[in-house]
Amino acid sequence: MNIIVAGDGKVGLAITRLLTQEGHDIVAIDTKQNVLEQSLQGLDVMAVSGNCATLETLREANVEQADLLIAATSADEINLLCCLTARKLNPSIHTIARVRNPEYTEQLYMMREDFGLSLIINPERDAAREISRLLQFPGFLKRETFAKGKVEIVELKIEEKSLLDGVALNHLSHALGGIKILVCVVIRDGKAVIPTSDMVFKAGDHIHVTAPVATLSDLLKKLKITQKKIKYTMLIGGGRVAYYLSKNLIEAGIRVKIIENDPLRCEHLSELLPKGASVIYGDGSSQEVLDSEGIEDMDAVVTLTGIDEQNVITSMYSNSCGVPHVVTKINRMEMSGMLDDLAVGSVVSPKELSSANVVQYVRALENQAGAAITMHRIANGRVEALEFVINERSRFTGVPLKDINLRSKILIACITHHGKTVVPDGNSSFTIGDTVIVVTNREAPILQFNDIFA
Repeated sequence: MNIIVAGDGKVGLAITRLLTQEGHDIVAIDTKQNVLEQSLQGLDVMAVSGNCATLETLREANVEQADLLIAATSADEINLLCCLTARKLNPSIHTIARVRNPEYTEQLYMMREDFGLSLIINPERDAAREISRLLQFPGFLKRETFAKGKVEIVELKIEEKSLLDGVALNHLSHALGGIKILVCVVIRDGKAVIPTSDMVFKAGDHIHVTAPVATLSDLLKKLKITQKKIKYTMLIGGGRVAYYLSKNLIEAGIRVKIIENDPLRCEHLSELLPKGASVIYGDGSSQEVLDSEGIEDMDAVVTLTGIDEQNVITSMYSNSCGVPHVVTKINRMEMSGMLDDLAVGSVVSPKELSSANVVQYVRALENQAGAAITMHRIANGRVEALEFVINERSRFTGVPLKDINLRSKILIACITHHGKTVVPDGNSSFTIGDTVIVVTNREAPILQFNDIFA
């Protein structure tokens, strides 16, 4: 596909990298030529310098022949005008706009067709939803939901003296007392692998597990991982993620304390947020401030400043204070591998969440029949979990899995049939209407369900 990506910030660059890897022809637009060329160094893309909302720049980017435009600059208004102008020049183009200001939310959905928007992405709101889900079901480092909430892929870390330490995969069910789960991915020594039956788990491994939601709850109990309900949460940093997250948590009955070092932002948050949130003016990286605000009494701490290093250090201090649940926001996902052995709790990246949403939309646009209805990038973005609905064009319906040849490094993780989810074995099969979750290491993109077969 011919795709234009306007905006060379963190989100725009992440989207450009992913779509380039999938073989699309990309034109990148930014106002600063030198910054644009430096950021895109090593990527096979065309660069256009200019204001993406102007006719001149869009024509230079060949918008009339483009299939999709993604406006991801830091200015919501520029993104909306860019999409509107692109649709005037090319009425058949699909457009995606990054819009972050919460004040625009209601009117955007009312005027979506007027702006010609195919999709709206909001990295901060996506991150807030992800963090809110983690805090409302504590015990997992990450959670990805499929099959309308019936199935999840979750991340756990195997600690020393854990029930799983030293257990081989083919003995897992016995070690867990009959609890049936599927281990999709293991992260060990910075590498993500789809495990074989003889793989032995060891302390320090991060494992991604899939099963029905009720089974995962049993797993937590069996592993003696705390599920204490969260009542009090401290947020370090009062940006947009903190705003969206506070609203979600307060609606769930969780009290929120926000520490923000900008007095004007403190006042603004105090006006916007309902009762249940207290906003404190102070330096969230100061041990004195954290101690005085009762960090040791918190059920959860979420670090949300714009500085990754500060978030990591504050999260590590929170963990040392005995906070049961810690979440760390990271902008640069290239740091993620360095964090596996650090006590920073769950790691969430706004740009990665939005980038995955865009890639899913592009794949569905390119392969409308049989495309994934849900896509999550797991194991620090090195593995994809895809949800498909089986239709008349799907191959091997009704055939036992043991008789089907899958491509290498492909795993069928779950099958949902008439609302009942099973972790499949060799005798399992799928039929029309079923939901199937597939895990792949992303070496070759799975654009539609039939791509998984050899």
